[in-house]
Amino acid sequence: MEVSRRRFLSIGPVGVLGGSALGFDLTASISVKQRLRIEGATLSHSLCPYCAVGCSIVAYTKKAAGGRTELLQIEGDPDSPVNEGTLCPKGATSLQLAVSRRRVAHPLYRAPGAAEWKQVSWEFALDRLARNIKASRDATFVTQDADGNVVNRCEGIAFAGGAAFSSEEGYLATKLMRGLGLVHLEQQARV
Repeated sequence: MEVSRRRFLSIGPVGVLGGSALGFDLTASISVKQRLRIEGATLSHSLCPYCAVGCSIVAYTKKAAGGRTELLQIEGDPDSPVNEGTLCPKGATSLQLAVSRRRVAHPLYRAPGAAEWKQVSWEFALDRLARNIKASRDATFVTQDADGNVVNRCEGIAFAGGAAFSSEEGYLATKLMRGLGLVHLEQQARV
């Protein structure tokens, strides 16, 4: 008996169950149960760290051996009115932002004229950053404009806030930068 494609598809699940009659042994495939990687994981709601759209994400975490928390999966939050569970290509790969083998976990420094980067301590990196900011601020600080008005501003440093900033972080960063006299402030959401 010849079975057409239409006839084969019309058989449906009954045909699949009768697949053993065609020589397929389905008992092994029926007995295999897939265990989900996120089974028993803690669900946390967050925001995508990239652009300023504010897409909601759901992160699944689980306690790993040694008490360390392991990030298992990130996906769009279907309950979000902003993205309705969808993510752009950058948001869809945000898991790699946290767990990539290539992620730099320690500050690196390349001395002037050096060809190689070397790992340094956080204390060294923050001290170096503070010294460079102070030197730039001192070199470019303007106390008066061309008309003799007191302006007290730093024109040699600019600051751009990230889209992952919360309102409070943005406020704190703006206050800190304004305290240094910066006038060139920008937010990534507006760029």
